[in-house]
Amino acid sequence: MALTNREISKLNRIVKLAEELAADGVTRSGQKNAVRRANGKTPRTRRTGRELAQFRKMLKAERRKGVPVAALAKKHGISSAYIYLLP
Repeated sequence: MALTNREISKLNRIVKLAEELAADGVTRSGQKNAVRRANGKTPRTRRTGRELAQFRKMLKAERRKGVPVAALAKKHGISSAYIYLLP
């Protein structure tokens, strides 16, 4: 089965996109974190259990003190929407 010129160009485009994704480190989470560190950002952390409860409690306390949401979000590396969604 022979490929048409259009099919060949589509395959070439797919290969090019795959190479770009691999070069950007999107294929594995370890590579994502390496890219984040190289860009000066901290890798994502997942808080669970007791640590999460303490973190939320601390965020609520700081909000009651009048700390701006944007400052909290930047300081802790979270989105402002997350802070607004806290009960």
